[in-house]
Amino acid sequence: MTHDHDLVLRPTPAQTEAALNPPPGRTGGDLVVETLAALGATTVFGLPGQHALGMFDALRRSDLRYIGLRVENNAGFAADAYGRITGEAAPLLLSTGPGALTSLAALQEAAAASAPVLAISSQIPTAGLGGGRHGYLHELPDQAASFRGVVKSVHTVRTQSQIPSAIEAAWKSALSAPHGPVWVEIPQDVLLAPTAIPVVTGGDAFPEELPPRPELTAVAADRLSKAARPAIIAGGGVVRADASKKLRQLAETLQAPVVTTPGGKGAFPWTHPLSLQSWIEDRHTTDFLEDADVLLVVGSGLGELSSNYHTFKPRGRVIQIEADLGKLESNHPALGIHADARLALQALLETVSGRQDPTAPERVRALLAKVAERIAAQELTLEQDVLASVRRALPADAPSFWDMTILAYWAWSAFDAKGPNHMHSAQGAGGLGYAFPAALGAAVADPTRPVLAVSGDGGALYSIAELATARQYGLNVTWLIVDDGGYGILREYMTDAFGEASATELTRPDYVALAESFGVPGVRTTPETLEQDLAAALAAPGPSVVVLPAVLRMFAPTHLGSD
Repeated sequence: MTHDHDLVLRPTPAQTEAALNPPPGRTGGDLVVETLAALGATTVFGLPGQHALGMFDALRRSDLRYIGLRVENNAGFAADAYGRITGEAAPLLLSTGPGALTSLAALQEAAAASAPVLAISSQIPTAGLGGGRHGYLHELPDQAASFRGVVKSVHTVRTQSQIPSAIEAAWKSALSAPHGPVWVEIPQDVLLAPTAIPVVTGGDAFPEELPPRPELTAVAADRLSKAARPAIIAGGGVVRADASKKLRQLAETLQAPVVTTPGGKGAFPWTHPLSLQSWIEDRHTTDFLEDADVLLVVGSGLGELSSNYHTFKPRGRVIQIEADLGKLESNHPALGIHADARLALQALLETVSGRQDPTAPERVRALLAKVAERIAAQELTLEQDVLASVRRALPADAPSFWDMTILAYWAWSAFDAKGPNHMHSAQGAGGLGYAFPAALGAAVADPTRPVLAVSGDGGALYSIAELATARQYGLNVTWLIVDDGGYGILREYMTDAFGEASATELTRPDYVALAESFGVPGVRTTPETLEQDLAAALAAPGPSVVVLPAVLRMFAPTHLGSD
């Protein structure tokens, strides 16, 4: 009897000949790029360094497209966005020590947002490994230790024969639910040494699936079918799993209102009769969700931003579908289903019974009216008009990337993403400087659509160097910089908490003149002309900068007891 695991793919005569007689002039670096190509990679991001030159020299002999950024952290953000847009693992090539460490903030964001980034770094020569103080350039006693608490998995290579298997294992780790960044490190001498190992021509690029346990989905379906007031919180896991259509089908079957988290923007249609939109930082929405007798949470850990800063206290039964085992029931007791959102929603659709609830749309309308009334009472017309102008100027299918800035905080709650995987922000780890380099990565992933980046002037200063990258590659990104002369949200936080702000005011450049010095068109706009200027910039090919001098305010929080 023959079993599936007994079957072995045998090489063809041509493959055998190629394996026995590999072309000359190859090094360990060639094994890296050959493995990436065999796994399906087409594009790599990064920044060269002395120890990593073996990889970058090998790129010259490959068909891989290289996108070089000016700062390693920005290269990480670009790879993050490429992974989010394509759903593929995004290779990020880095050098040892400072180059590697500079990427940590970007890898933390990728980890928080479950973006599949495959970081491959060089290491000091093999002779220096082991923690001794040999005095090599870029030397760290244990470089991988700096990444173990950030990335999903760490893969260490010590010989050339380990390179293909280590990269393949990392690739599958990055793409297995939950997606995430992974780390591979290879010593300098291993990358540079000539190799007689055959050309890498194949690899198992298929990640493991994460199906739900059927006994758990049976219980979940029964509870949802019998619920009197079901509701759904949809997080980023729905977007990453490409499960938005299944979510809509389930919500309509159950007549369950849906709210999306900041990471889940676009997972449910904004104007659907069952859409609570994204006003999750609102006490009226929190009350509505607490009143649900059965609450289905899909692809969210109910962290700080998704629980109205941990003031959300559900009174009914919670069912949580989550691919990240560390997030499952970490904040609230639940019927925890460890699974990919798409597979779990499909299982529920196959077993749930439909319900009729003609009151659900009316309850949704009443809630949204309360939210609108609360915001209207705060005299925030400028902020709402600016956000509406951005929405009208941005094509419906164009992705947008938002930095940690006041307009982005508004967008988390009030911006219609117009579809899944269209709006991304740095709300996972919350670091500055994400928007523009991430938008560049998205433009590399899909050059057919314009891409919008939104930053404040403080966050913009993290990314100015990448105007050169945008110009070099002709990337179709429009960068909106809201210039309020400082760290605007921190100014508000400190003023509210202490009566006045400190360390928040910034001397900044003329961003229009600075953009033009890079050869990138720039325009200074006003709230009244923003829509027109932004639309024109988005319609023009290549990079552009639009600067809006404006001091925006946040809407009042409700987690502090005010409404």
